[in-house]
Order: sequence, then C-alpha cells, then structure tokens
Amino acid sequence: MGKANPGYHHYKGTSLSPSEKVEKKVVELLLNSKIPDGKRESSVVFELKHSSECIQIARILAQKRGLNLDLADAIAALHDIYVIVKGIYQNHGELGAPIAKKILKEIGGFSALEIRTITEAIAHHSKKDIHTDDPYIELIKDADVFACSFYKNSQEEYRRIKSPELFEAYAGRVKKVRRELGLPAEPVFRK
Repeated sequence: MGKANPGYHHYKGTSLSPSEKVEKKVVELLLNSKIPDGKRESSVVFELKHSSECIQIARILAQKRGLNLDLADAIAALHDIYVIVKGIYQNHGELGAPIAKKILKEIGGFSALEIRTITEAIAHHSKKDIHTDDPYIELIKDADVFACSFYKNSQEEYRRIKSPELFEAYAGRVKKVRRELGLPAEPVFRK
C-alpha cells in the first residue's frame, strides 16, 4: 500500500482552495445550526445531501459547458444559503445573495467580478422558468432541479407546490440536462 498523497486533504488543513473553504463553511453552518428540523422547511440532512449533490452535478455540467469549476462549486454550495441559515425557502435566492457575499468576502480569494457572478447566480436560481444568457445562472438552475429530480416523489411535490407552467419549466430543465449528459429521456422524475 502506497503513501497517501500529502496534497489531498479531505477538507482539512491550510491548503484548501477558496471554493473548498466555501463548501466546508456550508457544511459547518448546517452541522452547527440551532434551528431544529421541526422549525425548518427541509431537514438538515436534506440540505447537506442537496448541497453536496448540487456541487457534484454543477462540476459535471461546468466541465461539459467549459465553465470555471471553482465558480460552479461556490455557486452550488451557496445557492440555498438562506435556507441553510434561516430554514425558510420563501425568496431564498434573493435573500441568500447578501449572505453569500458576506461569506465570500470573509473567506477571501474571490475577485469582485467572481463575487458578483456567484451572488447573481444565487439571487436568480429559483426563477427556473426564466432563461438567461448568463451561463452560471443557468448552470445552478439546471443543477438544482436535476438533483431534486432524483428524490422519490419529487414530481408529485413539484406538481403540488408549483403552477403547471412552472412545473413544465422544471421538467424541461431536467429533460435538457438528461440529454446533455446522454441519459435516457425517461424517467424525468424518480417515482
């Protein structure tokens, strides 16, 4: 058995990149949350899983789309930061952008343009029915809904809480990502 790679860190030590520091911060915020699951709209377990899933999906899509992986990581890790901190989904994209900006500045290592790119993507990620020319906004919208499409009963939940038009926008995004990744067209949502 060979020696472990000293550059590999499992998210500990001082050699973390800025985007890895963001990921670590989000996990720590969730693990240390004082808001019990009974007062949150989603459980801490769901938020941990969803954040990690969105990061991985965003990395894959960013590679396919030729986008910056570090920006994709930070956007995906922070896209639900308002829900992570406050436990509430209403207006969470817009309300989360200032929280994300504060975290990015505290962590450091991001330029003003990168912070603006990240926070704009977070602010607009919930508007799945609106298509933009911004590749990072579209990236997180796609990663977010695609990750959720794998949860059991997600189709029924989206039909219950979204308008028919918005449900179709979600389904359209999932279908687009499935095609992009060379996956079968069906099932769009896990049953």
